[in-house]
Amino acid sequence: MAKPFSDLTEKEILALAIALEEEDARIYADLAERFKVDFPASAQAILKMEREESEHRQRLIDRFRARFGEHIPLIQRSDVTGFIRRKPVWLMKALSVAQARRQIGVMELESRTFYEAAAARTADAETRRLLGDLAHAEIEHSAVANRLESEQVASGARAEEDRSQQRMFVLQVVQPGLAGLMDGSVSTLAPLFAAAFATHSSRDALLVGLASSVGAGISMGFAEALSDDGALSGRGHPLIRGAVCGLMTALGGLGHTLPFIVGDFHIAFTIAVAVVLVELVIISWIRHHYMDTRFLSAAFQVIVGGLLVFAAGMLIGSS
Repeated sequence: MAKPFSDLTEKEILALAIALEEEDARIYADLAERFKVDFPASAQAILKMEREESEHRQRLIDRFRARFGEHIPLIQRSDVTGFIRRKPVWLMKALSVAQARRQIGVMELESRTFYEAAAARTADAETRRLLGDLAHAEIEHSAVANRLESEQVASGARAEEDRSQQRMFVLQVVQPGLAGLMDGSVSTLAPLFAAAFATHSSRDALLVGLASSVGAGISMGFAEALSDDGALSGRGHPLIRGAVCGLMTALGGLGHTLPFIVGDFHIAFTIAVAVVLVELVIISWIRHHYMDTRFLSAAFQVIVGGLLVFAAGMLIGSS
C-alpha cells in the first residue's frame, strides 16, 4: 500500500529523490535514443538534460551517505501517493517530438513541486539547501524545454525535424491508406455496378458491394502487412500499416456501396455515382497534398482510371 508523502522521514525523502532522479535520467536517455536518428538536435538537448539529472542523483547520494550511511532503501514513486502515473517510453509506439516536449514539461513541473515540498519538510539545513537548489534546477530545465522550441525554430532544426516527421507520417500512414482507398474506391466499382445493371436491384447490388469491399479490405490488409517489416524502409510496424490499408480499402468500397440501402434503385444509383465522383476527387487531393503530384495530373489519372472501371462494370452488367 502506498504511503502518504507527509508521513515520509527525511531519510525516506532523500531515498525517494534519488530514485526519482534515476528514473527521470533513464526516461531522458530513452527519449534521446528514440529521436537520435530522425531528430538529432532534440536528442542532443535531451541527452544534456539526462546528464544533469545524473549529476543531481549523485549529489543526493552524497548527501544521503553523509547523513544516513551507505545503504539507500529502494523507495519508488509507486510507493508514495500523489505522483502522476507515467507511461514508459518503450510502450509508446508513436511518439512525436512535440509530445516529448510536453512530457518533459510535466516531468520537470512534478519534480520541482516535489523538491519544494521536500525542502519544506526537512529540518537539516544542508539537506534543505540541496533540495532547494534542485527545485531551482528543475525550473531551469523547464526553461530549457521551452527554449528548445524557439532555438530549433531559429536554427532551422525544427523545420528539418518537422519535415522528417511528415515524411514518416507519409510513409507509415498516408501511403498505405492511400493505396487502400484507391483500391477500394476503384476496384469495387466493376463488380458493384455490374451487379446493379444486371439485376436493377438495390439489395443485390448492396450485397455484392459489401462482399467486394470487405473482401478487398482483408486482402489488401494482409498484402500490406506481409509486404515489408519496416525495419529497413522506415515504413513503420507492418500490422499498423496493414490495418490502415485494410480499413481504408473497405471504406473506399463501402462509400459507394451503402447508397444501395435505399430501396429505389434509380435514386440509389444516382447517389452512388455522386459518391464515386467525390471519392475520386478526395483521392486526387490526397495525392496532390502528400505526394507532391499536381492536382490536375492526379485528378486526370485517378478519375480516368475510375471511369474506365466504372464503364467496364456497366458494360458487363448490361450484356
